[in-house]
Amino acid sequence: MIHVAIYQNENKECVGFRTEGHAGYSEKGSDIVCAAVSVLVLNTINAIEIYAQDPCSVIHSDEAGLIAYYLVNGYPSEGACLLLNAMILGLEHMADDENYAEYIDLIFEEV
Repeated sequence: MIHVAIYQNENKECVGFRTEGHAGYSEKGSDIVCAAVSVLVLNTINAIEIYAQDPCSVIHSDEAGLIAYYLVNGYPSEGACLLLNAMILGLEHMADDENYAEYIDLIFEEV
């Protein structure tokens, strides 16, 4: 199962996230759930870097399926907020889909 924690500040703005684990939906290399989560997460990180340029910290481990992403300032710019909310929307749809819900655990934490 992929565990995703979305970190929010006191204004309920996303200021980071942590993904860990592997879905186990299919064999390595053909797991569409892992691929979908990876695309959402990596595209968000890349888009924030290019378009919003918010300072961040990223920790990753391919073996553990870990990506931990944090905005350094604790408050997202308007662009970063939009991109993070788009990622969250995609993850929520996956977590709510009866075909994929058992492979992704999505939680929200205030930091």
